[in-house]
Amino acid sequence: MIAPGFGKLMRFRKLMPCLLLAVSTLSSCLREVDAKQVINSPNILMIFSDDQGMNDIGCYGSEIETPVLDRFAQEGVRFTQFYAASSICTPSRYGLFTGRYAHRSADQLTSALMFLSEEDAQRGLRPQETTYVRELQHLGYQTSLVGKWHLGHGSREFWPTQHGFDSFFGHTAGCVDFFTLRYGNQPDWYRNETLESADGYATDVITDEAIKEIKRLNSQQRPFYLHLSYNAPHFGKAWDALGGKTVNVMQPKLDDLRQVSEELDPLRRAFAAKVVGLDQSIGRVLEVLDQLAIADQTIVIFMTDHGGDPAYGGSNLPYRGKKATLYEGGIRVPCMVRWPNQIQAGRVTDQVACAIDWYPTFMDLCGVKANELVDGTSLLPLLINHLPAAVHESRTLVWKTGAHRELDREDWGAVRSGDWKWVKAPGKTPELYDLKEDPYETNDLASLHPEVVSEMKRIAQ
Repeated sequence: MIAPGFGKLMRFRKLMPCLLLAVSTLSSCLREVDAKQVINSPNILMIFSDDQGMNDIGCYGSEIETPVLDRFAQEGVRFTQFYAASSICTPSRYGLFTGRYAHRSADQLTSALMFLSEEDAQRGLRPQETTYVRELQHLGYQTSLVGKWHLGHGSREFWPTQHGFDSFFGHTAGCVDFFTLRYGNQPDWYRNETLESADGYATDVITDEAIKEIKRLNSQQRPFYLHLSYNAPHFGKAWDALGGKTVNVMQPKLDDLRQVSEELDPLRRAFAAKVVGLDQSIGRVLEVLDQLAIADQTIVIFMTDHGGDPAYGGSNLPYRGKKATLYEGGIRVPCMVRWPNQIQAGRVTDQVACAIDWYPTFMDLCGVKANELVDGTSLLPLLINHLPAAVHESRTLVWKTGAHRELDREDWGAVRSGDWKWVKAPGKTPELYDLKEDPYETNDLASLHPEVVSEMKRIAQ
């Protein structure tokens, strides 16, 4: 029997990407909405970490101590089957902001944009591709991005300030040197659209700015959306002066490293130190919400952009796979949501959800219908009503990651429909797993269910 949920995706498959893009430019989902109607809507704080897997947070089973995030989970709801929009940075962010699969993007943003690539300098998030940030801005929200962007850097049209953000403070590339705040030896730290010199450790610089922003935004008497996008615990992009090239290196702060057990593998210890520093920084941010007495008026989401990379100390255990793959370890990620007096504290949900769902969720939060071309589904009933919505029990999700010669990566494809998971790894025949019985993808059932494999392949095309 073929799992439920195919019908919806089959309708999507018939729409060509160019048609989707053309239609999306005709109107936004907020066509003639009076901004005054959301003046009492909650603030939204999205905390987005980088390269942090399912085994990199204490409340998900990690040996790394993360008391702030663990407490955060107890104050809200924790997802066990939450998916990133991609297993790679750029398409993950595209899916989050647009609510659409990255393979629908105008520039086919299915792989990571490289800061020093002339070709990638001509690609990015295009003006006609609507983000939920722009929609919130139209509704009257103040909008701010602090930290990593990674959706285009070569042209002004790609800039976050051209896609709904009133202000931007951070970097455009996929990573930076955590101590110099440069990409190797190249400047890449901006305030809005102007290069700015900033001093300090990247995680601290981002946190300090976020705290200032929250205080400033709160003084304006309008709801705000703050996208707090940390580069931690991603590796740093340092500069090898002798070799004349950039190098990837873990760059923990010494004070954070001292807090981590020396018994850990050195690489894992360095990674853990960055997680510890991140956890403490998030604690500082959450404390400001309490100081300003706006915690009850602010929905806070914590999630990561995709799975961790064991080559740089991350861990997705017990799940199979890693960053840039489409096994569960590459795309199943930690996600927690807190909204005091609205979301029941201490909940754990097994419902399937995805980063593309935040667009329709935020629109739902404001009483606005999301654009019908958005691929995600509102999570608000799931969050507020404390009941599983049927659509989340049997939904279908699609992932495609693009080949990337510079990073020695090949195309991947995956579909989840109900409990079935179809994976097409490079150089392999399609695999099929029953995630309910086999969440760690150890028993390939493709030969036993050829009809499911055939239908999944058709959806993936």
